[in-house]
Amino acid sequence: MPFRTLAILLLAITSFAAELPPPSAGDAEKWEKSIAKFEESDQKNPPPKNGILFIGSSSIRGWKTLAQDFPDLPVYNRGFGGSQIADSVLFADRIVIPYQPRQIVMFAGSNDVNAGKTSEQVLADFIEFDRVVRAKLPKTRISWIAITPCFKRWSQVDKVKKANRLVRAYCEQRSHLDYINTADHMLAPDGMPRPDIFVADGLHLNAKGYAIWTKIVRPFLKRPAARAAR
Repeated sequence: MPFRTLAILLLAITSFAAELPPPSAGDAEKWEKSIAKFEESDQKNPPPKNGILFIGSSSIRGWKTLAQDFPDLPVYNRGFGGSQIADSVLFADRIVIPYQPRQIVMFAGSNDVNAGKTSEQVLADFIEFDRVVRAKLPKTRISWIAITPCFKRWSQVDKVKKANRLVRAYCEQRSHLDYINTADHMLAPDGMPRPDIFVADGLHLNAKGYAIWTKIVRPFLKRPAARAAR
């Protein structure tokens, strides 16, 4: 992003921060069964403390090869399809905070825009997720995977691009946040989504799409601090 464009975005966020909409409310009733299943699974097979939590909507839930793609890292998946950012905020005390992850990788926002939320609301809800996590896990890194431009929701692409710009500018002001720019790699030279990286629904990634994500996300994943020599 050109420096002038970034500077304008940073100024915009600073100036309208107080005017952002309030955080959205998550849907407790809709997701209770999904969250309860996670908790049941946690009792039998607890995720590793100090691991790397992937959370968000169906593109995270559908990342079935996550552990295979990062075999050297303690990654685990808590995606629940159809969820919005506010749902991850709502259930943070149950499927985020107890794990004490060293890093959280989030992909969300597409369902928010599809539900009619503005780009500013996406930012406001991400800021709330950051606030809730930081309040109890101040050392945890949070990495945002950019919202993917896709065929099925191409009519929303301008909102998606704006939401990505806003979240990127917010992340770039804070040392504990990452903006992972996958979006540009999802597009063909003509600026349209690449047809070879989506399944038939034109929304979700296929194996080739996840391979692209893996390559881009890997450099952002936090490894444990090296132990001091005795």
